Order: sequence, then structure tokens, then C-alpha cells
Amino acid sequence: MDFRLDIIIHYLPVLLKGTALTIGVSIVSIIAGSILGLGIGFGKMAPRWYLRWPFHSYINFFRGTPLYVQILIVHFGLVPAITGSTNALLSGFVALSLNSAAYTAEIFRAGIQSIDSGQREAALSLGMNKIQAMRFVILPQAIKRMIPAFGNEFIVLVKDSSLLAIVATQELMYWSNTMKGQYLRIWEPYLTAALIYFILTYSLSKLLNYLERRL
Repeated sequence: MDFRLDIIIHYLPVLLKGTALTIGVSIVSIIAGSILGLGIGFGKMAPRWYLRWPFHSYINFFRGTPLYVQILIVHFGLVPAITGSTNALLSGFVALSLNSAAYTAEIFRAGIQSIDSGQREAALSLGMNKIQAMRFVILPQAIKRMIPAFGNEFIVLVKDSSLLAIVATQELMYWSNTMKGQYLRIWEPYLTAALIYFILTYSLSKLLNYLERRL
């Protein structure tokens, strides 16, 4: 196999630029998705079925449809309807955030419900209200249990961000496809992209293991 290192060297600056965008949009999306997911998770735990139904439907839709389709809907439908024009970076951020929110909502719900109900009852008996009990007693314990799941979700989000190339978001896969189109080569662009994604996800998994040990 004829492997041309000069092609990789020529494209390395934009590949690194795309990698930085991949990391950035993934971090912002997981933060936004977690904030939205916390609200959705609480909504799904509402006492009445008609209060739970909208949140349950949201989770089922985003977990039951491909992210590829969601990106297209957001880019060609939702974002133009709101802003009047298409914006690849904004579409990518919105699509990944909405998708991540569905998964983080389930992480929050499972983590909160994993805490023994006696913890909440003890907090209430000490004079705390329900919000204080959740904030100071339930959530601190639940978050420790949720860290592995959140770490896995972030790793998945980094890899899924490669789908943003379909709407010309200039992340890592966009520049890999550009390299492939210019040189009509397969191995150099895609093996390089695979190596970079591996380095990112492997580093994240090691960081996650460190956090688990610390906690």
C-alpha cells in the first residue's frame, strides 16, 4: 500500500483546527444537553402521567431516531425557521445538544432514583424542604454514581460529532473528506481521522477512570 505522508503533513493544520472544533462543540453540547436533560429528567419523574408524557415523548423521539436525521431536520428546518438562514455550526450545536439531552435525562433519572428513599425522608425530617433535600442530599450522592455514564455519553458525543460533516460544519471529518476529495485518496484522510478520534476517546476514558478512582 502506497501511503503518502506528505498529504497528511500538508493537511495537518486544518485537521488540528477541525479537531479543536470537534472538542469545542462536544464540550458545549454536553454542557447544554446536561442542563436541558436535568429538567427533562425531573419532568419524567413527575407524579402525573400527563405531566410525564411530553418528556417521555421527547426522550423516545431523540433516542429512537438516527442522529443523522436529527441533524438534517435541525439544519434545514429548525434553525432556518428561527434565524431565517442556515448556520452549520449553530445547527451542529443545537442537534447534538438536543440529542444529548435525551440521554442525559435518563442518566439523571436513573441516578436520582438509585438513591434510597430513606435519604430523602431523613432530609425532610431534619427540616429541609423538597428542593433542599434534592440539592444537598440526593443530587450530591447521585452525581457520583452518574459520572461513568456521563463520561460514556461524552465519548459517544465526540464520535457522533463526525456526522456534522454532512451539513459542512468544519470539524475533523469535514477536513478529512476535503482531503479525500482533493487527492482522491482513502487511507491517508480516514486513517488519520480514525487515529485522532482514538486519541481523543482514549484520553477521555483514562480521565474518566481517574475521576472514578478519586471519588
